Amino acid sequence: MFDISIPLYLIGGLIGLFLGGEGVIRGSSSLALKVGVSPLVVGLTVVAFGTSSPELLVSLKAALMGSSSIALGNVIGSNIANIALILGLASVIRPLQVHANVIKREIPIMIGVSLLLVFFLIDGMVGFIEGLIFIILLIAYTIVNIFLSLKENKEIEKEFEEGLKSKLNIPTAVLFIVAGLALLFFGADLFLKGAISLAKVFNVSDAIIGLTVVAVGTSLPELFTSLVATIKKESDIAVGNAVGSNIFNILSILGISAILIPIKSDQISYFDFGVMLAAALILLPLSNSGFRISRLEGILLLTGYFVYVYLLVQ
Repeated sequence: MFDISIPLYLIGGLIGLFLGGEGVIRGSSSLALKVGVSPLVVGLTVVAFGTSSPELLVSLKAALMGSSSIALGNVIGSNIANIALILGLASVIRPLQVHANVIKREIPIMIGVSLLLVFFLIDGMVGFIEGLIFIILLIAYTIVNIFLSLKENKEIEKEFEEGLKSKLNIPTAVLFIVAGLALLFFGADLFLKGAISLAKVFNVSDAIIGLTVVAVGTSLPELFTSLVATIKKESDIAVGNAVGSNIFNILSILGISAILIPIKSDQISYFDFGVMLAAALILLPLSNSGFRISRLEGILLLTGYFVYVYLLVQ
């Protein structure tokens, strides 16, 4: 018998994760700006980490609860959804223009870290050493990104400054951070309870729930951001958000999780890894075809995603 509390857990958890992530981003970005940190640095670090906070909290909690398949499935599923579902849907609404720097630098980095994850999982586990390597790469990636952004285009600093206006005083900013973190923990707990209960009801593995329900649920902030950016004709933000999120998902979420507790891949198949790699690889030729992702290409991405989910639940 289906328990009515399951959708309530899932919806309540998602609301907590969304509001918590927003609170952490607003509070921490305001605090950083108040103490004199550059808007560019805030945008590329605090905001980038903040948008990944739902995935991070859910994955950490799942790993600590002994459901590391949900943690890994969440990252792999989110990375597939970010490209095939989110960019597919966004480009159907409006063809996406892709900045040359995204094609030359960000997409190859995303492909590289995806390949590195698959390499680390040859023995079926991401352990402490692999997690440490991910964190070191994350720090290096962030520093290089800040340096190159400053060097390539001074107008980027102005864009971040306009988008990150500090409206909170320091005590209010701290309150937002504390409340945001509390909501993240509460939301992650509720969402995972609902997800694990759902797996039991439909008699499917934790991995499948992680690859589908949890992955799409924790990717909703990226989905909303990309769709709004597309409607506003800011397609660079939509594409950069999806690609950057994929890089952060592997380096930060799996990096931090694996340092605390080993992440096992016993329930994740080679098919899932293959789809994640294929989604990363296919974005390169799609983006190179006239520096845009057309509506037809968006339909192909969406079709690929729904076929993947269909095969997964069979």
